[in-house]
Amino acid sequence: MSRKKKFHRQSQHAVPDFAQAIKTAPELSAFSFDGPYPAGAPDLLDNMYCADNGRYYDTPIDWYGLARAFSQSGWHQSALTFRRNVLAGCFIPHRLLSRQQFSALALDFGTFGNGYLELRKSMLRQPMALRRVPAKYTRRASDDLDKYWYIQSGQDDHEFRPGSVCHIINPDIHQEIYGMPEYLGSLLSISLAHSADKFRKMFYDNGSHAGCIVYVGSALADQSSIDKLKKTLSETRQGGAFKNILIHAPAGGKDGVQVLPFSQISAKDEFLNIKAATRDDILAAHRVPPQLMGAMPEGNGSFGDVEKAARVFAINELTPTMEALKHINDWLGEEVIRFNPYALLESQ
Repeated sequence: MSRKKKFHRQSQHAVPDFAQAIKTAPELSAFSFDGPYPAGAPDLLDNMYCADNGRYYDTPIDWYGLARAFSQSGWHQSALTFRRNVLAGCFIPHRLLSRQQFSALALDFGTFGNGYLELRKSMLRQPMALRRVPAKYTRRASDDLDKYWYIQSGQDDHEFRPGSVCHIINPDIHQEIYGMPEYLGSLLSISLAHSADKFRKMFYDNGSHAGCIVYVGSALADQSSIDKLKKTLSETRQGGAFKNILIHAPAGGKDGVQVLPFSQISAKDEFLNIKAATRDDILAAHRVPPQLMGAMPEGNGSFGDVEKAARVFAINELTPTMEALKHINDWLGEEVIRFNPYALLESQ
């Protein structure tokens, strides 16, 4: 016997025959499969620190992961974009900082808890412009905190001139090298919402939402009738979106013809509950009133006056963010960051 055939036989004997095992031991039994227990968000946040790799400090958590989370939930992305739009709408452009550059800075600050502006000077060492540096790729030098590196895959690492980068930080309780965003507590809800959407889409694409099993167990059904039924089921698939299965058992018992749907109402309801729960968690983490996000109240309820909610949001959330961004003025020694009053506050 060849070595290959011998190995194949040993492999066949190594894998137990599940059907044979059930026949030899027909008694009822129950068992479960336990996989590895993954580290959750609390475990990761309890160990945040900035490792020194010799040139710059690594970020306390993966910035690339935060960037992926940005588009994983419509509520999360919309909340960050809403904050950015309101700030950009109130911003007064300056000769050194355009509205477009400020808009990108505001989105970085909300997403990563860090914002960077590079001061570019003329040959006479006069300020020419402030340019936003993407926070996703910016790192702080370990030998001098006033020096910064630009690290992007596929490009050469770039070291900025010392003192040329203004760093705006949203304070963190674990370290003082980098800022942190304020929505970290909702990352699990963002991931859960994304997983629910992905599962639902696969459920729909696979046709399980509308397909059925047609069971014909009557011995009276002749082959011609079965062929016609098969042809009818095949022609109603509408491009493969709906999947049906025909089972013909001539020796079947009572209830000769049955239609068994694939989809389960309980699974549909659970999906809606997950979406509602994750939405509430995400909006609570961002502290954005739901009526400003286009959320619809359930039943006959109401979220209240949208203008009053917008005013409270502007006072409690918008104004502190504006004040935090004015750190640029202190760093540069010139009033670059200025804002018009929020329109709804003026109308009071």
